[in-house]
Amino acid sequence: MHVTVYGLWHLGCVTAACLAEAGRQVVGLDLDAGVVADLEAGRAPLQEPGLDDLLGAGLSAGTLRFTASPAEALGEAEVIWVTFDTPVNDQDEADVDFVRQRVLAVAEHVRPGTLVLISSQVPVGFARDLEAVWPVADCSFACSPENLRLGKALDVFRKPDRVVVGTRRPADRERVSQLLAPFADRIEWMSVESAEMTKHAINAFLATSVTFINELARLCEAAGADAKEVERGLRSESRIGPRAYLSPGAAFAGGTLARDVRFLIEQGTTHDVGTPLLQGVWASNDLHKGWVRQQVEQLLGEETAPVVAVLGLTYKPGTSTLRRSSAVELCRWLHERGARVRAHDPAVGQLPEELQSVIEWADTALGALDGADLAVLATEWPQYRALSPADLYAHMRQPRVIDPTHFLAGTLGQGLRVTYVATGKAA
Repeated sequence: MHVTVYGLWHLGCVTAACLAEAGRQVVGLDLDAGVVADLEAGRAPLQEPGLDDLLGAGLSAGTLRFTASPAEALGEAEVIWVTFDTPVNDQDEADVDFVRQRVLAVAEHVRPGTLVLISSQVPVGFARDLEAVWPVADCSFACSPENLRLGKALDVFRKPDRVVVGTRRPADRERVSQLLAPFADRIEWMSVESAEMTKHAINAFLATSVTFINELARLCEAAGADAKEVERGLRSESRIGPRAYLSPGAAFAGGTLARDVRFLIEQGTTHDVGTPLLQGVWASNDLHKGWVRQQVEQLLGEETAPVVAVLGLTYKPGTSTLRRSSAVELCRWLHERGARVRAHDPAVGQLPEELQSVIEWADTALGALDGADLAVLATEWPQYRALSPADLYAHMRQPRVIDPTHFLAGTLGQGLRVTYVATGKAA
């Protein structure tokens, strides 16, 4: 089966590499020649464990190639898998037109009978609207919402719990079944619109869970309870279960969950359907975004020019992207407050130019802690668990740590002279 994967950022690169590994003949298409050049050299646009090696293996085996030419990429394609990572702005608004315009820009090169399979993050109704203006006869549209997780994307693609697919024609089910046969033991078939809505529903449910436990954690702090103990009580309830998203910590950020909450609120506006629960999730999460800053203010008080160590800058561990990183936002705020910000991250080789006047870079975590008055654990890199209370005593002026997610509770949280602050933990 000849497949063109169109849109080569995180989702597209993982999709193309895994399909090629499974023996599919894959062409990766992106209109950015610079991205294509890097991929032809086996370099993905962002770090994902194992991805560069998998890209290299596909290129060497001849099952994978890349191009910026739509005519070259689409001449033999039976399936176009649309995998753009939909841009999201600072207000968590998705640039859906970005995806729509790029798909329509290559339509003239698509053969009749081609299946357009959409996995980009788009609102319900996107495929229907695209189909209505599609200029090529006898093409069909399907939706399989992406379900990858940064840092674990290859494992998730290769061994999914299940894959959600929305189709219109029985023949498309056969084609998608063949395409996904090496990966999916279980496919949840539904309509295209239901598949699009399922993506929104999953992320909105996770966002609701995150917001619920964080709001509860703030109540725990005020009432003298321990949110981690309450979490244990919740998870041990059979109607909730041990895998629920119920760890007190930071507000959800980065655009993923927020984007789908916003999609659903916008659907409510469009169809005149009230969404008070989702609007409450949005408001509560916005409130919780200030938690770390409140702890900083309480710990630093009126101290002038304090040195604050920020451990981790990336959006999450296992990736190198700083896009929509709450850690970067925190660094900017600390700098504006008058703090000297010193940061470390094992996946960031060099700071972007726009951050070099904001952040002092440290090559090691201990270097970031040297002379610091406060440390903030911002990204849960496993390497930071090697830090001990003795390291804080030796390197920091004052051994004070803000750890929103309790990630270092078993290490730094045990230091008798360490001021250790975590979400939902009463002072």
